[in-house]
Amino acid sequence: MKRSTFFLAGILLANLTLAQTRPVDPIIRQLHDPNSKQVLVVAHRGDWRSNPENSVRAIESAIAMGVDVVEIDLKKTKDGVLILMHDETIDRTTSGHGKPADYTWAELQKLTLKNEHGGPTRQRIPTFEQCMNTAKNRVMINIDKGYDYYKDTYDVLVKTGTVDHAIIKSYKTYEEVKAENGDLLGGKLAYMPIINMAKANAKASIQSYETNLKPVAYELNFSSDSALVNSNYQIIPQTGSKLWFNSLWASQDAGHDDERSVEESQPNDGWGWLIAHGATMIQTDRPAELIAYLRQRKLHR
Repeated sequence: MKRSTFFLAGILLANLTLAQTRPVDPIIRQLHDPNSKQVLVVAHRGDWRSNPENSVRAIESAIAMGVDVVEIDLKKTKDGVLILMHDETIDRTTSGHGKPADYTWAELQKLTLKNEHGGPTRQRIPTFEQCMNTAKNRVMINIDKGYDYYKDTYDVLVKTGTVDHAIIKSYKTYEEVKAENGDLLGGKLAYMPIINMAKANAKASIQSYETNLKPVAYELNFSSDSALVNSNYQIIPQTGSKLWFNSLWASQDAGHDDERSVEESQPNDGWGWLIAHGATMIQTDRPAELIAYLRQRKLHR
């Protein structure tokens, strides 16, 4: 009796220890730590240079690199299954043609994903549920192009036990999000507004979110330095929210992008400029190189 009791206690202790030491936990803590100056690295569509974008293998590869967040995109099938897909059609990224909503989930499983050059692979389109089970306990997921499925997304996160692993975002104002999904705002599923700093309502939108929600982070897009520097964006980190900048292409970051940082060998004027202007989250198509740069500056775990 005593031996079996000790055995069960050992199992419970092991499970408790595992739950307390999940690789994702330091990432979640950093996301919610307003005092941390470390930079979270977001892999755009996973490691798509080595694997099909929005694939399980792209997520696995990004995790192996040491990224903190993997960005994915969602669409829905004819029979209501959430899948990972960026485009309005499946033509560019799969062996099929048409819209995701033209197919059932079973029909889509007959197709294969393409690599970055359009060549064939043996990989299949993953469901959002498969994505979250892959990410579980290991990495956070940023849900882009998924706001239209906000409640369905939340249901999958609850089912997989990954609500605290996800960040969902949109360009909508606070008032719109409150009216459409107010019952889910402020909970464990983090919401992040995307603000185009060139828009006339950018300042008012930031102020409204600051007054009513104080999101975990803001994604700010700017096509010129002045659009960012001459705005009210400095109030964001002062109230505890992270600043997410994209280094994907020049129209989102005034040219302080991956190309400048890697191909032009000017990382201090690319990623470094973003960091100097407050970035604590950077979405990139060059996650391995960005992580190396940040670690050199002691800004990444």
